[in-house]
Parts: sequence; structure tokens; C-alpha cells
Amino acid sequence: MATHDIVRKHDVDYLVARESGHENGKKGKYHYPDISVFFNQARRDPASNDQTLCFSLLEKFSRFRYTRTRPVSTQGDTMIILSNVKKLYDGTSASGAAVHEGVDVWVEDGKIEAVKPHRAQPGNDVRYVDCSSLTATPGLVDCHSHVTVLGIHDEDLATMNGPAGLVYTERILYATLVHGGVTTVRDVGGATHVVKRLVDEGVIIGPRLKIAICMLSTTGGHADFRGTDRCHDTVSRLWPAGPGRPSSIVDGPWDCRKRVREIAACGGDLVKICTSPGVVSPSDKLENRDFTQAEIEAICDEAAGRGMMVAAHAHSRQGIELAIDCGVHDIQHISFLNEALAEKAYAKGCTVTPTSWINYELPQAENLPPFVAEKVRQVTEAHAESVRIAQASGLNMITGTDPILPRMHGRNYMEMVSLIRDGLPPLAAWYSGTGLAAERIGQNDTGKLMPGYRADILFSRGDVIADPHLFDQGALAEVIKDGIGYRGYLNDIPQKTFRSGVNDLLTGGNQPQPDN
Repeated sequence: MATHDIVRKHDVDYLVARESGHENGKKGKYHYPDISVFFNQARRDPASNDQTLCFSLLEKFSRFRYTRTRPVSTQGDTMIILSNVKKLYDGTSASGAAVHEGVDVWVEDGKIEAVKPHRAQPGNDVRYVDCSSLTATPGLVDCHSHVTVLGIHDEDLATMNGPAGLVYTERILYATLVHGGVTTVRDVGGATHVVKRLVDEGVIIGPRLKIAICMLSTTGGHADFRGTDRCHDTVSRLWPAGPGRPSSIVDGPWDCRKRVREIAACGGDLVKICTSPGVVSPSDKLENRDFTQAEIEAICDEAAGRGMMVAAHAHSRQGIELAIDCGVHDIQHISFLNEALAEKAYAKGCTVTPTSWINYELPQAENLPPFVAEKVRQVTEAHAESVRIAQASGLNMITGTDPILPRMHGRNYMEMVSLIRDGLPPLAAWYSGTGLAAERIGQNDTGKLMPGYRADILFSRGDVIADPHLFDQGALAEVIKDGIGYRGYLNDIPQKTFRSGVNDLLTGGNQPQPDN
């Protein structure tokens, strides 16, 4: 194994010793005895320069658990110092001033107490965790997610709307947090308050949620998935109305007002609307609009009266302009944004969420209807230029993955990679996915590694600050949300796994976990 800044041989040796029970005289018990095979393979190949292989081995390790270190409690009562972090991005800006080297992060009761230059250990009243080989960043904030979507085909919609839908949603949430590094999600259509509550109560492992519940469109608009045959003889299959979720299809200003009131009553945090048609919807043409001005104004006015932000799905220019004129806070997709519209949005203080990554993924999707495939082509050709225009105009730009394909869940960091591909500097992409994102969606207690903020921290092997694409090669070592680790890499901090979560749920956290 090469002596590489990302994965060093002594890191592997240390991990093998730790998991074999030989570190500090401790004894451990594997849940997966074949762990030694992976690490011995790495140690036997000192000439290897394949950092992807190294990442793969360490990625496999991060899923292994042994019983002696698995804490039941999800909150520690000891100050923890994440010591001597090699490199840290604090999420406060897109400038180099937000990057630090050789710092200690002090964490207590799930919050950051301090970020200080590293110093020698001052005493024994705190717990020290060596992070000298790791890069730290804030947990990611995904501002455009769909945690109840596992695909865009009829069978996918049927699965997620069926009796097993919540089970799939639980898996998506787990992957989003533990593998995608996302600690806060704004779900802009699909998730109901019961899903949010189950996460908050610790029944489901996942990022904290801000929810829109519905994605409002008119009859025949982007939320109306009744098919391309024009018969429209069945109810829309995309998030059908049910307990805790009103219908997404609404027409007329007064019905729009009522729907906003229903969303608020069902526990919604924001209102999501479609001011233009969409790409994968089966029967609307991309260049048209969806709602009228009177309908959008009614929605925005009603939402403002309830302290709720409005986010608009908007591809077409007339859809973007309607959103700006009517008071929408966040304009999403922006596929055909031009300089005049960008200047108008900037003057109104709008935020944009470009959702770049989906435009690299959809062209690879299989079995798209020709009507949808043509819309994919149009958007893909225009989108990168729209991102460039938005960046040049100084618009507040935040990240959103729009993960409507199965392979996207758990790889949410690829939105930053895609924004960089579209022209953003790496630190601008990081700011868009952390501090700025949290601020613009009203989640003002996360996204930054600063005193008083939630301890939502990612630790990675390698310089993911300069190159977020390393995440896709297995660089992510630990995900910390509210001071709790979820990957088991930093063993000296409280950890939670699916197994310990089940134990806590069934025993109230009062019983030790079984050895096997």
C-alpha cells in the first residue's frame, strides 16, 4: 500500500490491531470474522497504489461492529475533543478563511463547544479522539430530496405507494445519512410528518427532516402522473392523497389557499410548487408554465401568513419569471435561466437550487419513454450554462440532489461534484452544501462547525475539501449527527447502529446488547 495522504499502511495496521483486541490490551469480538481478510489483503500488498482498493477495504471496515464498544446511550456526558484534525472546513464561507489545519473540535451534549488550535492534552476530565489523519467538514445539507422515491417507472411508484413503502423509505434515509453524509434533508415532496417524527424519535436512522409533504401542481402538471395516453382515467400515482398527505393536484386560487392550509395542518415546514412542467412527468411540455400568476400569488401569500417558505420547481423561463414575480423564495432546477432572469432573481433576494447531478444521471436511465427522453436531452444541453449564469450573477446557490433514481440515494455528495463540474470552485460548492444551505432553508443550528451549532460533522480520509469526488471512492470514514457517530470508525465517541437502535427501542436502552 502506498504511503498516501489518503490511506497509509500504519492506518491499516492500527485498525487491524484495534479490531483484533490488541490495542491497549483490550479484547474485542467480531460480528464479522472475515474483517481480517480485507486488512491482511491490504497489508500483503505494500506496492499497491490503488487508492480505490484501499478506500474499498476501509469502507468495508466501517460497517463492522464488535460488541464491547457498542454504547447503548446516544448521548455522552463527557466533553469529547476531536483532537488535532488534519484539515477542517468550517462551513462559514466560500473563502480560504473557512479552512483550518491542526485544530481541536470540542463537543458536549451533541453540540460544538469550541474549535481551537490543537494543543497538548490538558487533563483527564475529557475524552480525546485522535483525528490527526482525518479531514473534517460539516454534515451535508440536501435542499432538494425525495426520500419516498426509489425510481420513476410505474413499478417503482407502485412499490413506494404500497404497504412496504415505509420500509423502503427507512432504507433510503439510512443510506442518505450513513453513506451520503447528509445530516439535514429538505424533502420537497413525498415524506409525511410521521416519517419526520420517527426520525426525530430515533426509531428510524436518518437525517433530520424539513418536509413539504406535497409537490403542488395543476391538473396535467408535473405532479400529475396519470400517463401519456391522454385518457387520464386513473388517479395520479405520484404521492396520492392519504393520511397526513393532501393531494398534490390543485386548481384555482382559493383551492390553492386551502391546500397550503392543509399542508400546514399536516405538519409541513415549507410549500413546494411547480411553476413549470417537469422532465420525467409523462404529459406536460417542458417549455410551458404550470400555475397561473393568481394561483402562485395565492400560495405565496397563504404560506407567508403561516411563516412558511415557498420553493418552486421551475425549468422554463416563464415558470422561473412567475416564481420570481410572485415571491417564491427558492427557485429549483433553473434549467433555462438567462442573465436577465438571474439579475431579477438577485434583486428579489431569491435562492436557486440547480440540482445539477440529476442532469448527469438521467441520460443514463434505462427505458425512458421517448417523450421524457427528449425533455432530458433539452435540459441536459442547457443546464450547465444556467449554473454558470447563476454563479456569475452572485445568486445564493444551494445544493439539492433530486434523487429520483435508486443509485442516487446514499451518494448525495455527488451534487457538489456536479456543481464543480459545472464551474463552481470547490469551496463554493462546499458552502452551497453546508453553511449557506442550512441558512437558506431556515435550519440555522447546523451547517457550520462553530460554537453553539449542532455537532454534525463528517470525517474523511483524504482531502475531500479540495476534491469531494473522493467520497465516491470510499473516503467517508465517520458521520456524526448531534454528537453521535453512525459508521463506527471513531470508536471513542457514542455510536448508534441499526442494531443498537432496535435494542434501545425494545428495551428503553436499559438492557445490554447480546453478544451474537
